[in-house]
Amino acid sequence: MSSSTTTAQSAAVYKADEIEPRWRERWEADRLYATPDDSDRPKWFSLTMYPYPSGILHIGHWYAFAVPDVFARFQRMRGYNVLFPMGFDAFGLPAENAAIRHNIHPASWTFENIDQMRGQYNQMGAMIDWSRQVITCSPEYYRWNQWIFLKMLERGLAYRKAGAVWWCPKDQTVLANEQVLDGNICERCGSEVVKRDLEQWYFRITEYVEELLQELDNLDWPERVKTMQRNWIGRSEGARLIFEVEGTDPLEVFTTRPDTVWGATFMVLAPEHPLVEKITTPDRAQAVEAYVTAARNQTEIERLSTDASKQKAGIFTGGYAINPVTDERIPIWIADYVLMGYGTGAIMAVPAHDERDFAFARTFDLPIRVVIQPDGETLDPATMTEAYSGDGRMVNSGHLDGTEVPASIPIVIDWLEETGRGKPEVNYRLRDWLVSRQRYWGTPIPVVYCDDCGMVPVPIDQLPVELPLDAEFTPTGQSPLVSHEGFLNTICPTCGKPARRETDTFDTFVDSSWYWYRYTSPHDDALPFDPAIAEMWTPVDLYCGGIEHAILHLLYARFFTKVLRDLGLVKHSEPFERLRNQGMILAEEGTKMSKSRGTQVSPDELVRQYGADSLRLHLMYLGPWDQGGPWNTRGITGMERFIRRVYGLVAETVEVDAGATADAETARKLERLTHKTVQRVTTDLLDFQFNTMVAALIEFSNGLNDLKTPELMAAPEWRDAIETLVLLMAPSTPYVAEELWEKLGQPYSVHTQNWPPYDPELARDDVVEVVIQINGKVRDRVVLPADASEESATAAARTAEKIAPALEGMQIVREIYVPGRLMNFVVKPR
Repeated sequence: MSSSTTTAQSAAVYKADEIEPRWRERWEADRLYATPDDSDRPKWFSLTMYPYPSGILHIGHWYAFAVPDVFARFQRMRGYNVLFPMGFDAFGLPAENAAIRHNIHPASWTFENIDQMRGQYNQMGAMIDWSRQVITCSPEYYRWNQWIFLKMLERGLAYRKAGAVWWCPKDQTVLANEQVLDGNICERCGSEVVKRDLEQWYFRITEYVEELLQELDNLDWPERVKTMQRNWIGRSEGARLIFEVEGTDPLEVFTTRPDTVWGATFMVLAPEHPLVEKITTPDRAQAVEAYVTAARNQTEIERLSTDASKQKAGIFTGGYAINPVTDERIPIWIADYVLMGYGTGAIMAVPAHDERDFAFARTFDLPIRVVIQPDGETLDPATMTEAYSGDGRMVNSGHLDGTEVPASIPIVIDWLEETGRGKPEVNYRLRDWLVSRQRYWGTPIPVVYCDDCGMVPVPIDQLPVELPLDAEFTPTGQSPLVSHEGFLNTICPTCGKPARRETDTFDTFVDSSWYWYRYTSPHDDALPFDPAIAEMWTPVDLYCGGIEHAILHLLYARFFTKVLRDLGLVKHSEPFERLRNQGMILAEEGTKMSKSRGTQVSPDELVRQYGADSLRLHLMYLGPWDQGGPWNTRGITGMERFIRRVYGLVAETVEVDAGATADAETARKLERLTHKTVQRVTTDLLDFQFNTMVAALIEFSNGLNDLKTPELMAAPEWRDAIETLVLLMAPSTPYVAEELWEKLGQPYSVHTQNWPPYDPELARDDVVEVVIQINGKVRDRVVLPADASEESATAAARTAEKIAPALEGMQIVREIYVPGRLMNFVVKPR
């Protein structure tokens, strides 16, 4: 080793704790990541789901954000004007709980946490344009929640009706589903909760149900997410049938299997059905009331449980309906497995052909009638052990006996409609969105209640209706808005008389259903956002976040976009063109990280020890980003060694006096290695294969070390390769790349440079190693010219050292050649 090399390496001491703060301050002072609206570059809007300000970024936040940051930086270097903003989902229950626990106002707790988390994002080296920050608990933001609500109210998309909610008698407050533990226990006080009907606010998301369903096909989203949304929307085609009920109004039911109505031997209503009270006979009233109360206090999951050990529960009302096709008198029961929220809240029970109905009929000894017989088999109700739901032919079905199933369904629907017994219908599982929350720390709903005028919307010029900051929290958990005289008492905007404000606040999903639009013009004072600027930036090109938001958040975001479109604020119908989900980082033993079990990993400590760049690389190298995996403490040291090795390479390079000429063969090897690496890194980034991208960088540095000679290092080709390595590292390791770019004497900043191009021809290997198999088993390998024809590859494979003798006495049935990779001989004895 030369003395100059030794001197360079000793001077090249990588000190992350010195390098990273220095560049972070420089970037902030220069506003390097500020994104202009008036650029001639094509736009790219990269968005990562904003966090709740819990007070600290854990390793999961790093995993969710650092990797999309890499992609945003990559796109910027590829020539895009990249918008990569961040904000905070700052309303919500945790802040209220903290207020009660620590005797601190939710606003103080929230903003202290935001300050801390902003510092952690900056520590990460994130390319965030903080001038566009959005904080949802700020009146500057939630004013526009209220504005959108009032516009929806004008259009009939917001309405108020009675709804069943969880009520805590001790705390005298309504609880959200997530506040109810173990089925019916209050999270706050541990007492038993019950269901109660209260007036609640809803958004009419069902107005857009078909559009929400159909447009999923056009989205570049993971198929798993689209399937989850389709299932949640739950489109079903069938028929609505009318059953006359003795002594009261007719009963309507929706069914996807109208061809089985001849087998309906009883009916079942949801316990909440309004007809229950009307049809229940006096002798059944007490038992029915007790059952209804018990059923209402179960969760929907409990009621729909398919657990075989769960005894089917139900009770006879004493009432009867008339089967519309058989004119039979059939009993009406109530049962917890029928939900008021789906269909009409009533079903015709066909026990021979529906498993839940079958179990119910067996439990309560109700009649079972077979109306579909499978071909080649005869079902007997007396001996059946389960319902039959397959194909066959209709029986015991009057004039339709013998009709093939399922071709029978449209035939039956047409006949029901012709005879006035029913009509075709499409039904959806999706229900309107209940947005009322009986909490303090949320957006106030901008309506007042007047004794003379009723419910009155707050005029738009009086927005925002602000939360009072002098609210007093009590251990009961009841919203302080209920007793805050200054907030509660107001004047009716219509008549000027005393009125009271709505004390409910919005579900925090309202905040997150349009926040990315506000990033485009975060300080607009005339509208939620400037439509012209939003048209330039949206829809979002890439949205990244967890699979846990596959249904509610993403569905509500799509709904809001369609509402904003109809309000004339945007022209598109879908908010996010591409969606990518990250996996979960687990503890080393493969379980979920837990603070209580001591398995959480502190990113701050890792940054202090190894630097942010090393941690960024390590998170990408753990495995495929969309899968996640167990944490590995050892791996981060390998990433730090890689950075130190590159740091040393650059230090050696800048010490060398350039001017030499590399020999042709070595220059060609270096050129091929460089172009191949650029191709691999580019392709992997575009495919979100960050782990293999990091592997390519490591292999590039190893390859450079292998080729390194004093003569080559003095050649211009070497300098080009080293500069390319630094450029390729820039998205992943922003700090050290900036440092090395400066050491190479290049203009500030590396993050404003162009992404290096590659030539596929120059990246192509001159020779390739081809695996040779016989009947799928590897027997040998042969090195061939990269452009070898199939004929020459076959000839070389046949004469390979271990293959030629193995083929003796064998008949080659087939030859399979995968160019440049594999040759397989399928053989059999002669």
